[in-house]
Amino acid sequence: MAKRVDISKVRNIGIMAHIDAGKTTTTERILYYTGRVHKLGEVHDGAATMDWMEQEKERGITITSAATTTQWRGHQINIIDTPGHVDFTVEVERSLRVLDAAIALFCAVGGVEPQSETVWRQADKYKVPRVAFVNKMDRVGADFYNAVDMMKERLKANAVPITLPIGEGDMFAGVIDLMTMKARMYNEDSLGTKFEDIEIPQDLVPIANKYRTLMLEAVSDVDDTLLEKYLEGEEITEEEILKVLRKATMELKIIPVICGSSFKNKGVQKLLDTVVDVLPSPLDTKEILAHHIHRDDKVVRKIDTNEKITGLAFKIMTDPYVGKLAFVRLYSGTLKAGSYIYNSVSGKKERVGRILQMHANHREDMDEIRAGDIAALVGLKNTRTGDTLCTEDDPIVLEKMAFPEPVIQIAIEPKTKADQDKLSEALQKLSDEDPTFKVFVDDETNQTLISGMGELHLEILVDRMKREFKVDANIGKPQVAYRETITESVQAEGKFVKQSGGRGKYGHVWLEVTPNEPGKGFKFENAIVGGAVPKEYINPVSNGVQEAMRNGVVAGYQMVDVKVKLYDGSYHDVDSDEVSFKVAGSMAFRNAAKRAKPMILEPLMNVEVTTPEEYLGDVMGDLNSRRGKIEGFNPRKDAQIIKAIVPLAEMFGYATTIRSMTQGRAIYSMQFAHYAQVPKSVSDEIVEKTNSNKNLTD
Repeated sequence: MAKRVDISKVRNIGIMAHIDAGKTTTTERILYYTGRVHKLGEVHDGAATMDWMEQEKERGITITSAATTTQWRGHQINIIDTPGHVDFTVEVERSLRVLDAAIALFCAVGGVEPQSETVWRQADKYKVPRVAFVNKMDRVGADFYNAVDMMKERLKANAVPITLPIGEGDMFAGVIDLMTMKARMYNEDSLGTKFEDIEIPQDLVPIANKYRTLMLEAVSDVDDTLLEKYLEGEEITEEEILKVLRKATMELKIIPVICGSSFKNKGVQKLLDTVVDVLPSPLDTKEILAHHIHRDDKVVRKIDTNEKITGLAFKIMTDPYVGKLAFVRLYSGTLKAGSYIYNSVSGKKERVGRILQMHANHREDMDEIRAGDIAALVGLKNTRTGDTLCTEDDPIVLEKMAFPEPVIQIAIEPKTKADQDKLSEALQKLSDEDPTFKVFVDDETNQTLISGMGELHLEILVDRMKREFKVDANIGKPQVAYRETITESVQAEGKFVKQSGGRGKYGHVWLEVTPNEPGKGFKFENAIVGGAVPKEYINPVSNGVQEAMRNGVVAGYQMVDVKVKLYDGSYHDVDSDEVSFKVAGSMAFRNAAKRAKPMILEPLMNVEVTTPEEYLGDVMGDLNSRRGKIEGFNPRKDAQIIKAIVPLAEMFGYATTIRSMTQGRAIYSMQFAHYAQVPKSVSDEIVEKTNSNKNLTD
């Protein structure tokens, strides 16, 4: 087992970027130079170490964030490789929650792309310090300075280059280090392990001086002593710059920018040096805030091995050999293999069977982990993504991770009777792993429906069922998760009376049903005065209303954004019971909803299409024909970016359409925006379709 380093020398970093910016290749190179992998794996060969699921190797995209540990200059670096595809942003958000810092990767040709913005905003939300690495400098059309300008413009980041490229595209030969003012030239034959530091080529001295001055000005703004030295023209040493740069990076005041080409093995060592020199260790976050379970107050835990145990399970995975793996970031305390730990969310005690340190897909057993470490625990049966792990005598909860609601659903059924049990087990395991994947059974049609964040998301999950769980299933066509709501306030009565000899049933309520603000969900208010409805029957009324909301009155879709006020009613001393009031509440709500001008809502998506100029008209025409609303344009030097809001229902199969329309040259990204009213013609169509489906199943 590798020697344990001091916590101040641990770096927990993630690599975040747009699809195809070269995340997995960069991680591969980092593992190669730090001596973890002896042969380089290429993504387009399907041999990259971090892409270990079958589908990842086939598609050349990273789906799950594999966590890997490696060493550089006496420091331990834990890397989490995150996916760049927008259907998997929840993976990125999950990883950022447990990282201390990140490397933001940009493509030198594309600069800041739509997904980069999304991930950047997520990193801002969790206040994650980061360095930017402008990758793919060897590609035709690479433009380092344009990428830096885009970071300032689009991300409003104070991007400060600390290295500059020598040549661009095919001519990219090395980098200039603005701290040492030396040029680093790489030896192509040695896969970048050999390089020499020489004087800066004469023609690049002016630009190097210009950017060194800009870098010194940026760090001087943060530190007064450096500002004095700088103004008086004194020499500022590399150590002084690094010290201030580290502080400014951790306070999110400066984003250091480095350039290179992972594929051509250039600039990766400098990236590793910057990670070690500039990014924070777990100890730099002095403490974490949590909430105590029994007392409603905040608890502060120091990042210290002697503190009580506090950890967060940020990812659950099913491993074919070991079973269920829970990836945990330990914030405080020391956790030993074989010991017990308390899950404060599920309220269960769990035994930690083994602790594994992961290296993409092979593993190393550990005796213990300390504050600041990231590792995989084996043996946790009741732990789900986002759960807090702590001690039973002092249970606390870290801030829960919020996950977006799924927007697309498909029906799934097993092909044979034998697949039936395997299917439900597979669905259970997959929903444990992925909080944005939901499974439910439609009461009316009795179909099992699975829902997720997009077509690719569900496609990959169905694919995993076949490969990992050996389940053969028939898949229906994707369906949109419509919702229903009301537009007017209405008062309605619900009376449930049954006399059949002996004890009868009696429940009677008056409800006022009003529209709630969009996105605010369901709110129930008890306004009963003078005991017209006894206290013990209030909750059943609310439950009855919520049950009725599951099947809307227009087309049977779930109802949302409704306020319900229970203001009157009556009861019978003998015949009233909870069930009667539940039914009465349900009846009253359905009566009200029918008269409150109900309508269907559909999910609208933010769509960004990047297309070459010559296809602009076609792409816009197509978006308009999909009931899209064009929001604006963003010209880029080689393409146009169209921003639009389009209903999800019209976006199925869009990937194929846009490929054939632009000969595969346009790319698009799509994210859920909000729910909005469906036009009358479409609403009628949906109702008709629902009714015909009902008739078929009846």
